Formats: sequence, structure tokens, C-alpha cells
Amino acid sequence: MVSLGLNRGSLPAALEFLTVDEFLKTLIDARALKTAFELGLVDRLVEHRSGSIEALGRAVGADRQGLRFLLDLLRASGVIEEREGDVRLSRRFQIALRYRDLLEAKLDFAGMTINDFADLFTGLIRDPAGFAGQARLFQLFDYRRCLDPQRAENFPPTQAWMRLTSALTRYEALACMELFDFGGHRHMLDVGGNSGEFLLQLCRRHPELRGTVYDLPVVSEIGMEHILAEPEHPRIGFIRGDVRQGPLPSGYDLISFKSMLHDWPARETRQLIEKAAAALEPGGTILIFERGPLRIGDRGLPFSVLPLLLFFRSYRPALDYITQLRTLGFEDVTHQDIELDTPFYLVTGRKPRG
Repeated sequence: MVSLGLNRGSLPAALEFLTVDEFLKTLIDARALKTAFELGLVDRLVEHRSGSIEALGRAVGADRQGLRFLLDLLRASGVIEEREGDVRLSRRFQIALRYRDLLEAKLDFAGMTINDFADLFTGLIRDPAGFAGQARLFQLFDYRRCLDPQRAENFPPTQAWMRLTSALTRYEALACMELFDFGGHRHMLDVGGNSGEFLLQLCRRHPELRGTVYDLPVVSEIGMEHILAEPEHPRIGFIRGDVRQGPLPSGYDLISFKSMLHDWPARETRQLIEKAAAALEPGGTILIFERGPLRIGDRGLPFSVLPLLLFFRSYRPALDYITQLRTLGFEDVTHQDIELDTPFYLVTGRKPRG
């Protein structure tokens, strides 16, 4: 088992991205940081390394009292340091800023779901179906929009949630590669592979790997644009389809489900794994990289996981997938845990050759 998480000093290079959550612990921390981005304060400090309160106030258009209050919030959360009136970004925040795409995506994603939590959390506890019908989160992740690429209005909302999920996947893929050696595989199918970001990261590390994303038509259209400018794009293909309809394509020695199965009820999830088992080449591997049930512990949950908290009913224990793979006759079924912003696990199993 691998267990690597936050607040443990220096992190392995592949998990350094977890630093971003240190600056999103509370709503106040996150909102102050978002304002610092919106005012251009962070960019000003990146460009000039430091600045006086007067110079920063002129640069961002804030009065001294307003800027002073913002700087106090940023200092309390560890974003900045002050020495004799000189303001600069902390060394720890400079590390987090290397992952600015992830940092800003988490700020946007959590901010988007504040009202769902503030106004509808009682409904989530007492009436999950009613919550799903009212929550902005579930309106955003409305997969019905992803079925018809002929309707232009289906693209903007789909692009919005794909930006968020792609940012998460870009770095979660690095953690997955710490747990599994993809170098032994040549042809991979990523079911529900979204923008292709997961395959992109794998192909970047493994030049012999070729992969295919199987996802809904609108998602696939956006995904093809997402990877088009990347050197690895000739090795990544897209198949437009609905996993609920018909078999999965065959000819792959690795079929993956990355943060996808929790979207589906248990019955449909079992059917998806059965389809993958049927399509997989003998001797091939099914790989499941998923969030596990949330662990609250004594410290509670940080603001940064607010959108994930709203999905808390969806995260299944690894044992569900382990049991199914063994029931299907898979061999060498393995399970590894890793602590990212929430618990994750990797389950793999090999299809018999005979």
C-alpha cells in the first residue's frame, strides 16, 4: 500500500501538486487567493518578486485599507510573506504556483458549488434525488448534453466541466503512474476517457503506448481539440459512443476506468466491467483508478474538496471491484491505496490467456 498525503514536509516529485490544497483550506483562504489572482496581485509579485504596499496598491487599483486587509488574509494562509514593508510570495506558495492550472481550476470548481452546499446540503442528506434535481453541480454534469454534437449549445457547458476534470486528471495521472507500470502495454482503451488527458500523460511517459478514448460524441469532439497541438496526439484516437449501448471495441491489452465508474449506479457499473472483460485481449489488464469513500477524520475536510464532498454517496470501496474481477475469473488482482486530495485506489486484474 502507498499512503502519501498532505502536510508531510517535502513530497515526491510526482505528488508535489498536492501543495495547492494547502492554500485552499477554508472558504476565506480560497476567496482571498482568487481575488489576488483577479486583481493581478499574484502576477505582479511573480514579475517583480516583491513590492511595497504603495506600489502594489497602484498596480492593482486598490486603496491602502482594502489591500492591507487582503494582504493580511494572504499572509495568514501562507501565500505571502512581509519583511519591513516588502511583500513577496512565500516559497511554499511558489511551489503551488507551478500548478497554477490546477489551483485555479479548484478555486473555480469549489466556488461553483458553494451555493449547492450552503443552501441544499440538508436535501443532500435527506433527499439525494431531490438534491440532484436542484444542484448546480448536477446541472453542469448533465451528460445528456454530450450526446448530440449537432447542437452548438451543448458545447460550452461540456467544455466548462471538462476543463475542471482535465486539470484534476493531468496530475492524478502522475500519481497513477507511481503505482502501475504502463510500459508493459501497447494498446490501451480508456473508457470514459474525457478529454484524453489521462492517455496524453501516459503516452508522454511511454513512447511505445498507443491509446483510444471511448466517450460520448460531444466529449470526444472537445477532446480531439484538447490534444491536437500535443506531439503525442497521433498516438491517441477517439471513438464516439455510449457505453450503455452495445459492446466495447476490442483489440486492447489494457482497458482503464479512471474516475469514471463512480458516475454510475452499481448495476450499470458491473455491466461496464463485464463489457470490458469481454472486449479485453487474453492476458490483458483491466485498470480501475478511483476515488474511495471520503475520510473525515478529526480535522474535517478542507474547502478545496467541496465539489467532491457533494458526490460522497458515489465513492465505493475498492473491495467492490476486487470482488467482481475475481468473480469474472481475473488473475493477479491487486489493490493499492494512495492519499491524494482524497483517498484514491488502484485495482488491477489480468484476464486469463486460456
